[in-house]
Formats: sequence, C-alpha cells, structure tokens
Amino acid sequence: MKNYFVSILIANYNNAQHLNRSIQSCLNQSYKNLEVLIYDDKSTDNSIEVIKKYKNKNIRFVKNNSIKTGFPAFDAKKAYYRLIKISKGQIIFLLDSDDYFKKNKVYEVVKIFEKYNKIEFIQNFPLLKLGNNLKKNKNKNNFFSFWPYFAPESCISFRRNFINKFIKKNLIFEKKYDDVWLGFRLGVFAYFITKSFYSLNKYLTVYKSYGESKRYKLFGYNWFIRRLNSYIYLNKLSNNKVTFKYQIDYYITKLIGTILKFIK
Repeated sequence: MKNYFVSILIANYNNAQHLNRSIQSCLNQSYKNLEVLIYDDKSTDNSIEVIKKYKNKNIRFVKNNSIKTGFPAFDAKKAYYRLIKISKGQIIFLLDSDDYFKKNKVYEVVKIFEKYNKIEFIQNFPLLKLGNNLKKNKNKNNFFSFWPYFAPESCISFRRNFINKFIKKNLIFEKKYDDVWLGFRLGVFAYFITKSFYSLNKYLTVYKSYGESKRYKLFGYNWFIRRLNSYIYLNKLSNNKVTFKYQIDYYITKLIGTILKFIK
C-alpha cells in the first residue's frame, strides 16, 4: 500500500464538549501517516483550551482572525479553504468537530484511492448518533429523485488535485446560493462534472445533525428553496450541459419553489 500523506481538516465553532472526541478519533487512526489541522471560528466556549492541551507534532491549529460572515455554510467553507491552503496531504479528509471517525476510516479510504487512480472523491456512509445509540443512516434517495445520495461533509475525502480544480471552477459561485453547502458542491462536481465520484459502502463516520441542518426540514420552505438552488447551481456549474429535461423531480421542485418564493 502506498504511503500517502493524509490531512484531516477539523472545522470548529463552540464545540468544546465534542472536540476532544473528534481530535482523538484522528490520532487513534490505524493509518498513521497523517496530520490534523484544526480551525477555530472565534469560539466563545473553552474550545481553545481543549485544543491547546494537545502537544502533538502532527496537530496544527489556526484561529479565525477575520470577521465572521454570519452564514454558517460560508463560515464552514472559509474554515476548510484556509486549512486546505496550508495542509500538506495528498489526500484530504473533512471533519466537523461534533463528528468523529471510526478507527479504520483513513486506511479504508486510502486503500480505494490507491486502487483506482481515476477516483478523486470518496464518500463513506454515516452512522447517525442518537443519544448513546448509533443508527445506520439512510444512504439513498427515493426512486423519483434526480440526485444521487450525497453524504455529509464529515464523510467525504478527495485528492488535492480535485480540490484545486473545484476551487477554480466554483470561484464565480462562491457568494451565490448560500444554502448549497460545500459538501454538496464537492459531491456535485465529482459526480456530474469530473465523473470521479466513488461511494464506499462502509459506515466509517459517526455523525450528529446539529443546528443549521435542522432548518431544512423535509418538504419545508427552506428544503424546497435549497433544492431549487441546487438545480440552478448544477446547471450553471456545468455551463448548461447538465439539463433536467423529463426530470419530474426538477419540475415539481421548480413549481413548488417558485410558488413558495412568491408567497413568502
């Protein structure tokens, strides 16, 4: 097995109660050739104290010294972009600080990257944390959906050349569609544009849905608007090469989304 150098990027904001678990899950990986980069987005709890307890040469810490945008999705993207810029890994993993990795996650993912040179993006499946229990999260959309299943950000990893291509292509959309999150954009780019997408059928990330994701309740106003914006984003990202002709899902989303925007 090739000894790829791996960067795990942790984005944190006021998650001191879970941060230690997240960091420790990275250090406990069976795959050892890695670094852990942590970005703190002006936390007001004791997150900084938790991070500074680690005296490990494989851990690097970055603080946000600029103004927060006020949009959680943009702030998270900003965190990951900053860490990507200073990271050294050939393979990059994303991890929100309230989630954590299973012990063999990095090994299992790197093994796929080594086996398939054309694969640039890998998602694994999440175990949803409900209290003290872990539940295998649904990993497919319904029969009528246009979209494949895209896992949460903490479940995705990619090659460095992939993220460089994505950042360049996505540049003109950086400040548009604030409800279309980075993880989804990366999945769309890999699946539809570069066709370098791989879904690893293993549950390697423990994930808990907090805060911002709860704003998008299934079939609610925000859910439909984000879904409509996702279609628009893909169409523009592909320079109109991906169309939705004969896609019932798209026409229903467009109709309901347009009505909701009108009556809002």
